[in-house]
Amino acid sequence: MKEDFLHYLWKFKKFDTLNLKTCNQEEITISNVGQYLELAGPDFFNAQITIGNQKWAGNVEIHIKSSDWYIHHHEKDAGYENVILHVVWNHDAEIYRSNNSEIPVLELKNYVSAEIVNNYQKLLTPKSWIFCEKQIKEIPQFTLINWQERLFFERLERKAKPILDLLELANNDWEAVLFCLLAKNFGLNTNGEIFLKIAQFIPFSVIRKECFEVENLEALLFGSAGLLDVEKEDTYFKNLKFRYYYLLHKYQIEKSCVEPIQFFKHRPDNFPTIRLSQLANLYHKQQNLFSKIIGLNSVEAIYEVFCVSVAPYWQTHYQFDKESPKKKKTLSKSFMDLIVLNTIIPLQFAYAKSQGKEISEDLIAVLNDVEPENNSIIEKFTSFGLKSKNALETQSLLQLKNEYCNKNKCLDCAIGIELLKSN
Repeated sequence: MKEDFLHYLWKFKKFDTLNLKTCNQEEITISNVGQYLELAGPDFFNAQITIGNQKWAGNVEIHIKSSDWYIHHHEKDAGYENVILHVVWNHDAEIYRSNNSEIPVLELKNYVSAEIVNNYQKLLTPKSWIFCEKQIKEIPQFTLINWQERLFFERLERKAKPILDLLELANNDWEAVLFCLLAKNFGLNTNGEIFLKIAQFIPFSVIRKECFEVENLEALLFGSAGLLDVEKEDTYFKNLKFRYYYLLHKYQIEKSCVEPIQFFKHRPDNFPTIRLSQLANLYHKQQNLFSKIIGLNSVEAIYEVFCVSVAPYWQTHYQFDKESPKKKKTLSKSFMDLIVLNTIIPLQFAYAKSQGKEISEDLIAVLNDVEPENNSIIEKFTSFGLKSKNALETQSLLQLKNEYCNKNKCLDCAIGIELLKSN
């Protein structure tokens, strides 16, 4: 038995509320269970309860045992002086306030059906991956769809915070924020943080001014990544290196110092040289990129904006000095889908949030047209009978696994609550 189960029972009144009595045999009538705070202090705030003939307004504290009150030292905490009812599973001790007045106790186990306790124990029986893996496919579609949409927007809220933090660092320049987000996205998991530091190091005003010369953009990106710090005979390399030091002098930028870029374990098309060239070509081809994408509400329109390749040199190279068969190296559809999921949608959400606008339906419409992601988490859910049709559903499942399943928050999850009712 855990306290979160008792919180669930109290919050949703999953017990016999008609014949409630305190341990001192006073009748209890619940008008309002109170607000579940999940913060320091009593568990439920501003409840309204009649005990005997007296109506009370105050807080409710919940424990497994009455004696937990003393174990947690609540008798010494002024924040618990306004507790009007102590709800417990087992009553094993009388509880008093600091003025020696007794706090009424409700022993909940006497009013909860065996069925709901069995359902709870069944739900939380350890499984190989998640608690409900054998039952999740039984969830009604209506419940699942509504929960997935909520999970998706919870995930967007989490992604919006660092975007708004970046906005503050960028002096409210949304174009600069987009550049940073895209750089991180182009770096993928291995080089994402390094690419982000590079983007933050180069003043975006310089990117704006130099976007008409794609080789200047490449020089800034490659130089800031430390890829021009060695000596090579390659003519293109020498050209970029000359441009890099010229631009540092022109704009009075100090030479960057970032961690080494990683090539290891990347397929050649994901080499940082290729991704940085694609990023440079994107900003060469699409000036005022933020203004163009912020209002896009179809995945096809986004694909059109991000249909970019590499500079001619990189069509026959993956690294300096090493020629390879010619390949255009245009951004793939799967990579553009990652941009949509990790940059465009979160940015549009954060921007709308900053403007006080509601664009939920537009975001849902876009992600309904994006292919579902393919990773180990999504594969596991598929094996349990939850096959995703689009990226909205896969994003929600990632949020479900990371923020609920991994943290054993079954009683805060619509799936867990549904299983408690239906089993």
